[in-house]
Amino acid sequence: MIAALLRRPSGVFGLIVLALLVAGGVVSIWWTPFDPLATNPSESWLLPLQQGHLLGTDRIGHDQFSQLMAGARETLVAAVASAATAAVVGLVLALAAVLSPRWVSGPVVQLIDILIAFPTLLLAMVLAAVYGSSLATVVAAIGIGFGVGVARVTRAELANVLTSDYVLAARAAGARTGRIVRKHLLPNIAPTLIVQLSLVMALAVLTEAALTYLGYGSSPSTPSWGGMLHEQQAYIAARPLLVIWPGAAVAVTVVGLNLLGDALRDVTDPRLRSGVPG
Repeated sequence: MIAALLRRPSGVFGLIVLALLVAGGVVSIWWTPFDPLATNPSESWLLPLQQGHLLGTDRIGHDQFSQLMAGARETLVAAVASAATAAVVGLVLALAAVLSPRWVSGPVVQLIDILIAFPTLLLAMVLAAVYGSSLATVVAAIGIGFGVGVARVTRAELANVLTSDYVLAARAAGARTGRIVRKHLLPNIAPTLIVQLSLVMALAVLTEAALTYLGYGSSPSTPSWGGMLHEQQAYIAARPLLVIWPGAAVAVTVVGLNLLGDALRDVTDPRLRSGVPG
């Protein structure tokens, strides 16, 4: 799969963005050029490359490059945890919708249709009002909100696989439901699930930044890209670069993950691999 992705420009760009995000987030655990939380009023409003600050500093001397690296860690945690939560929520709902008796599957399908119309941002605000603003609240809201969308797509794939000959043969041979799920259902929907989760990661990056910007995300004491945008919005006219750096980081990451999702779809879809129109 990696070799096939590397033959597509969108896949290469997406993999580069993902690698940079992971590298920045992991390296920032042990090292950043400066302490991202350290303040130094004597070095405020420095331009890029001044006094060793690659991207300059803000009004109280925060090194912007160090904050971007530390913010990448927060973004990476939010994206991965949200995708994992969405996968669990989506699979549980989808399996319940296709494998349960009609009196259970019917309400589950209706629940999916109801929840999918509920805005994720609004859900996060409600959870933050009840449980307080934190990264865990953001992950829960994103995972549940986008997990319902994953459930809708996955349910359709599962319904198709359940009518296939090899699943019918396995049932006729007396295979239990758990074995059918492990051996036949999950492996066959894995490509679709991977594509959906890559898109969830892109949406999670954007949603986490938006929620933190609005004050419903990570703690102000934790560097994050949305927090940087929130802090610098008052100075955008005088110091636009301070907004450009985190804004560009969010935009490039979201575009890269979306392109990676498109490339994964092209690689895993047998109709596209064979050149047959969808």
